[in-house]
Amino acid sequence: MPELPEVETIKLELEQVIKGLKFTGVLVNNPKIIREISVEKFKKGLIGATIKNIIRRAKVLILELSNGKSLVIHLRMTGQLVYPGDGLKSRISFRFNNGQLLDFNDQRLFAQVHLRDEWRKMKFIQSLGPEPFDLSLEKFSQMLKNRKTKIKPLLMDQAFVSGIGNLYASEILFRSKINPLRPAQSLSGKEINTLFIETKKVLRDAIRYGGSSVDDYVRLSGKPGGYAAHHKVYGKAGKPCPACGTPIKRIALGGRGTFFCPKCQKD
Repeated sequence: MPELPEVETIKLELEQVIKGLKFTGVLVNNPKIIREISVEKFKKGLIGATIKNIIRRAKVLILELSNGKSLVIHLRMTGQLVYPGDGLKSRISFRFNNGQLLDFNDQRLFAQVHLRDEWRKMKFIQSLGPEPFDLSLEKFSQMLKNRKTKIKPLLMDQAFVSGIGNLYASEILFRSKINPLRPAQSLSGKEINTLFIETKKVLRDAIRYGGSSVDDYVRLSGKPGGYAAHHKVYGKAGKPCPACGTPIKRIALGGRGTFFCPKCQKD
């Protein structure tokens, strides 16, 4: 958390308010989240540069700058971007030529910030699988063929498909009526088609509602996203399934809590 819908929400909101602005100052309150370079080089590489483009790749934000560098932001578990910020809780505050601050908050210091010349050459970026919205049904079917891995951990594997995490994997599989323990290769053509459709639908709906605020995620304004009200199974262990009334079950799968309906999502 945050996953693709949350990061895409922040990207779309950033485009509305900071694209085209120039960095005029950088206040670093905790240097631990700045990776690979010194605070001095980090500041020098940003101040005076203009934001030309804002990109999302999987769960990562990339701000491409006028000086050829890119600010790469991985929010990970607890990172937040808030605009306009006040600098009171931020690990880093970015000041722009309109006088406003963009605050980077991260209570547990899990987030990472990089300043790179070639963001596409980052090892993490190169390891990512295709974006869900870029996949065709034919390609998706080929990717699942002969895969013995259980379907839920496979959907969460960023080298398989990028951007889907624990929350949305649970929601997608419920709507597809597929048990999370099923081996990927056991899915029928009809099930793969349903999974393909529901993956894109769930992600688009979550973006439309501004993502899910179940942990530390907030929208750029600091307000929560609205999609948690539309969750069917995630975080609802013991509560009745919205389709059949059977209590939602929680199991550990791949070290993560997995929520599903044992009746609607039979083996």
